[in-house]
Amino acid sequence: MRTKDEKQQGLSQLPGKSILYSKYLKRPLDFILALFALIVFSPFLILIAVLVRIKLGSPVIFKQKRPGLNEKIFTLYKFRTMTDEKDEKGELLPDEIRLTKFGKFLRSTSLDELPELFNILKGDMSFVGPRPLLVQYLPLYNEHQKRRHEVRPGLSGWAQVNGRNAISWEEKFDYDVEYVDHISFILDCKIIFMTIKKVLKREGISSETSVTMEPFKGSKVNYK
Repeated sequence: MRTKDEKQQGLSQLPGKSILYSKYLKRPLDFILALFALIVFSPFLILIAVLVRIKLGSPVIFKQKRPGLNEKIFTLYKFRTMTDEKDEKGELLPDEIRLTKFGKFLRSTSLDELPELFNILKGDMSFVGPRPLLVQYLPLYNEHQKRRHEVRPGLSGWAQVNGRNAISWEEKFDYDVEYVDHISFILDCKIIFMTIKKVLKREGISSETSVTMEPFKGSKVNYK
């Protein structure tokens, strides 16, 4: 975890928050870019959907409720990356067993996230913002961590380009709140370029003990 001095140094390097951009320009830009991306990449999306259907089965799209802006619940869309394999009791097998080689490829390249373009088009999400997490985490956040919901969740975010699943939950939430306090066009552009670099290098996909990230169980860190 970053020390207080390292955190302050990082904050000093971030651009100041742009109210004009965050309130009036960010959403129209998201809509235009998402529509353009869906048109351009539609053949690619269809190809991935066919491969998911063949290799992993149906349904092709994984849907899950997630909290968004102001903790409003929406349905997140992703390509499925796991099978529905179950044990003799009818319970799903552990993630590391159900996550196939093809599923790992989709995750490591972030191709499983492409259906979230529809979430951006609908206004549930933005290209850049804190990643939308599970609904059951909502009661576990402290007041500091809850601030991550003051903006729309993103396809990528400040925490994702600073470690993704390889950093602790507390560090993730600190980065999320940093983004909320410094949101600007310059920072969004920086995050997008850093995201492309991270995806190409396939960094931070897993934590040290899990194929994705351990569940959040609440934080022992207190903020005044």
